[in-house]
Amino acid sequence: MSVMVSKSSPVVVSPAEPRAPAGDVQLSSFDQRIPPFAVTLLLMFDHPIDKPIETIKRALSRALVHYRPVSGRLAGAEHRIACTDEGVPFVGASASCALDLEKVTPALLADLAVAYAGPFCRRADPLLQMQVTEFSCGGFVVGVTWNHVLADGTGMGQFLQAVGELARGMPRPSVVPVRWAAAVRDFPPPTATAERRSLMKPKEKEGRGAFLDITVPSSLIGRVKAQCACTVFEAVAAVLWRCRTRAAVEQPDAPTPLVFPNNVRELFGAQDGYYGNCTIMKSVQATRAQVADGDIRDVVRLIRRGKETLLEAEGSGGAEAGGDLYNRLAVSSWRRIGLDAADFGGGTPARVMWHEDRMVVPECIVCPPWKGKDGVNVQSLCVRLEHAAAFLAELAAI
Repeated sequence: MSVMVSKSSPVVVSPAEPRAPAGDVQLSSFDQRIPPFAVTLLLMFDHPIDKPIETIKRALSRALVHYRPVSGRLAGAEHRIACTDEGVPFVGASASCALDLEKVTPALLADLAVAYAGPFCRRADPLLQMQVTEFSCGGFVVGVTWNHVLADGTGMGQFLQAVGELARGMPRPSVVPVRWAAAVRDFPPPTATAERRSLMKPKEKEGRGAFLDITVPSSLIGRVKAQCACTVFEAVAAVLWRCRTRAAVEQPDAPTPLVFPNNVRELFGAQDGYYGNCTIMKSVQATRAQVADGDIRDVVRLIRRGKETLLEAEGSGGAEAGGDLYNRLAVSSWRRIGLDAADFGGGTPARVMWHEDRMVVPECIVCPPWKGKDGVNVQSLCVRLEHAAAFLAELAAI
């Protein structure tokens, strides 16, 4: 049975305490490296709170007093944020059934958030949009879609925790937010910004990817960690990279780069409370044969070497090696960045999910622990429909 989601008309939530114009916020060198693509996350809560839509809308308005750039707009060829207080579009919604964490389809995910017109945000678009959907059981979902130029995952986690604190009655956020370019040391801009943005534009020939909601078992992660003395992320990324390469790449000498973001706040002296972007994308180069046919320990070593050489010259994810963009895999971890720490009054989310309906690049999101589930949850658009069965079979067999 399909789930019916009824949405109210969007309202614009502005800061609860209007102030004199705050001027512009200059984007940091990290912000300027990020194409203005949309990111959607969904926080799923199985414990009810009183009037979640009104409670969260009111808390959002209060949070925007402290996070005024969030209610602004990009300006000046995307080199700054104008603190215009134009606000955040907010939608209240209701679903026709109880919240079932096991049965979340791509169609339902799309109904639980407010989408931008395309995968890239326009300058006049809001920097953030929010939807709160109430389910018949009392559970609710907070869908957040934002322009990545505004914040990385760590910054968005900080913002949502602040909204949660205000929803729970705190007078102000526990972390004082910081959002200006000088709050983090400069990082030289990439030499191929135009190329990077061009590569990330949707390619019609790529077609629609298969949305896969999978679990990498703890037993498999433990086995890889025992062999390689590695982290959970390194183990999961190695498994995904190897299985996906085997399923989707045919030529032994084809470049099959792995790309992953790294939080570098400590390396670049970011001030406490800084919520802009502060990540470096690392591209690890390898061929199909190295990844698909080598020992898993060698695959982990490639990933670890990439982390150790983080500040060395970056690649653009395979284009400089002459590779097909489809052969590249991006893996991002949402674990331990604060997205699962938001609490609007009934506890932290039972599940955190990612939503994207078009495979801009092959991508996997490693999500926070799912309540009551063993293993690591991964949501992905990393293979075309014709490669999905082979990819799942590789995961089952490894």
